[in-house]
This record gives sequence, C-alpha cells and structure tokens, in this order.
Amino acid sequence: MDKSIIIPIGADHAGYELKNRIINYLSDQGYSFKDYGTYSEDSIDYPDHGHPVAQHVENTPEVLGIVICGSGNGINMTVNKHQGIRSALCWNKEIAMLARQHNDANIIALPARFVDAILAIQMVEAFLNTTFEGGRHATRVNKIRCR
Repeated sequence: MDKSIIIPIGADHAGYELKNRIINYLSDQGYSFKDYGTYSEDSIDYPDHGHPVAQHVENTPEVLGIVICGSGNGINMTVNKHQGIRSALCWNKEIAMLARQHNDANIIALPARFVDAILAIQMVEAFLNTTFEGGRHATRVNKIRCR
C-alpha cells in the first residue's frame, strides 16, 4: 500500500492500547494515518469511533482502514453497515491475507482482548500489503453489495 495514503484507525476503550501499538508501528514504517480515537481507556461506545473510519474509507476508495474493539465484533458490525465497506474480523495473519485476496476487504477489524500486539501488527502488515486477486473473486465481491 502506498505509504502516503492516510490509513484511518479507530478503537473503543478495550482497543485503546492495541490501537496505540499499531499507530507506533505505522509511524515507524512511514505510513500516514488518521487517529479517530478513542484517546483513553475511559469507557465509550465503539460506534462513535467506527463510523468515522468507515466514512473515511467510503470517501477514499483506495484507502484501507483499521478498527479495534474488545471482541472485534461490535465495531466490525458497525462499519459493515456502510455501503461499500467490506470489513473482515481477523484472528490470524492468513485470514487477514485472504480477506484482501479473496474478499477485497477494505477494513480490518481486530479483537483486542484475544490477540496480542505482535500478532495484531502482523495481521495489519499482511492486510496492508496484500492485493485483491480479482477474477472469480471479483464476481463474488460484486454480489455482496445490496442494491
């Protein structure tokens, strides 16, 4: 992924620490990013930080986003409500790669309470650096959108 493209990232309180670890990784690797919060471990509602990430990706189709909450489920459900968003809840590097290769996922959702920072960073790296294969997968992805 082009490192000048701004990667939106957002998390709830359960994902706050992991978000900061991922932001440090992105910064160290020279990626540009936009932090949509949260900015502390104080309890908040994950949709408040998921929707801005989804809107960013909707408005900039070449962008890939990152969202994080405790289980990854709530924030993943939130962003998937947006037309044109294909968010994948990922638990390992291979799923992150397949989400891009086969599903053209444009947001990765991470479960902060179930993966450590090393694995999360490996998944983010794989997600950002894997391209969509197209072909037979494009036909399937085109059938996802509700019209």
